Amino acid sequence: MIYSDFKGKKLSRLGFGCMRFAKNEAGEIDQAKVNAMFDMAIAGGVNYFDTAYPYLDGKSELAMAEALKKYPRDSYFVADKFPGHSLPGPVDNSALFELSLRKCGVDYFDFYLLHNINEWSVKIYESAEYHILPVLLRKREEGKIRHLGFSFHGSARMLEELLDRYDGVFEFVQIQCNYLDWTLQDAKAKYDLITSRGLGVWVMEPCRGGKLAALDEANAAKLRAIDPAASDASFAFRFLQGLPNVKVILSGMNEVDQVADNLRTFERERPLGEAERAALDAIAASLKKGVPCTACRYCCAGCPAGLDIPFLIECYNSIKVGPALNSTMRLDGLSVDKRPAACVGCGQCAHACPQGIDVPGVLAELAELYAAGPKWGEMSKGRQDNIRRDLNMD
Repeated sequence: MIYSDFKGKKLSRLGFGCMRFAKNEAGEIDQAKVNAMFDMAIAGGVNYFDTAYPYLDGKSELAMAEALKKYPRDSYFVADKFPGHSLPGPVDNSALFELSLRKCGVDYFDFYLLHNINEWSVKIYESAEYHILPVLLRKREEGKIRHLGFSFHGSARMLEELLDRYDGVFEFVQIQCNYLDWTLQDAKAKYDLITSRGLGVWVMEPCRGGKLAALDEANAAKLRAIDPAASDASFAFRFLQGLPNVKVILSGMNEVDQVADNLRTFERERPLGEAERAALDAIAASLKKGVPCTACRYCCAGCPAGLDIPFLIECYNSIKVGPALNSTMRLDGLSVDKRPAACVGCGQCAHACPQGIDVPGVLAELAELYAAGPKWGEMSKGRQDNIRRDLNMD
């Protein structure tokens, strides 16, 4: 296992993400399989385990605790997250935090994150009414949080504003980063920003929800030509091994053979060579289905609706790769008059665009995709009900 140093802690570069545990025929988490995966991972040197209160309807924390209970507490690191984006309203944040501690079977969290900050959820996290950050800072003072960070799904511009606003508060940031989103979601800019502030970079979605672990035949053939024995996923992980400030790379493993394959990949440091990187760049280009916006912002100067067109196109490009709840959540964060349907179709933006993008057409399609896409409110209701139940709010 290859390791990284973070403030004197020796962290396995491969972290175990606990969001996608397999279920048995009864529809419950297959605890025996979770135990077997954890045993194999720990034997292979993995010592970082990441969960969150909402994962698997609140059962991920319990399954992780069960699989870890036979191991000494000082032999592994636990990361959990505060579900600010899922709250039914202002709640007893301290009680919710303490509940997660009990479910995880620990007295403290090695790493704790504000979960899923984006243009929509930031309003909750920064609300004086919800009072989230002051409670978590107190938990850190009490020693119940050793390192505080946040997971982020917004724009690079928003990330810079947050890092400015909370300079010295957070120690690490978890971002979606892979060889597709390196340019598609501007992960490179986010990585550079976090690194320039002296914070650690944690990576989620290294295979983009499995998309880069099971490529189409034409793209998979490009990788087999380089190394017939290597999995598609291994190339995605090795891309990230080439980023020196990436401290932990989370993989949501749900099968024993996935654990075995990932352990082989992380046996030693092996960043991509020039030919391998070129192959991944070509694959990433083939997967992109959006438009070539460079965010020059020429389109914004004369927009009668005052739309942030590059932001809207960023969401469009992400959604075009595949259904993306986080992109629709980001659009939820806009007032109705700043969403894509507010475009009046004047065409000024298209005339100003150096790339020749049919901006009104793109925004019209985005408005349709947004209207037809997954709705956070519908998905969130079940999570809110769980919080009400757990805190006896009803």
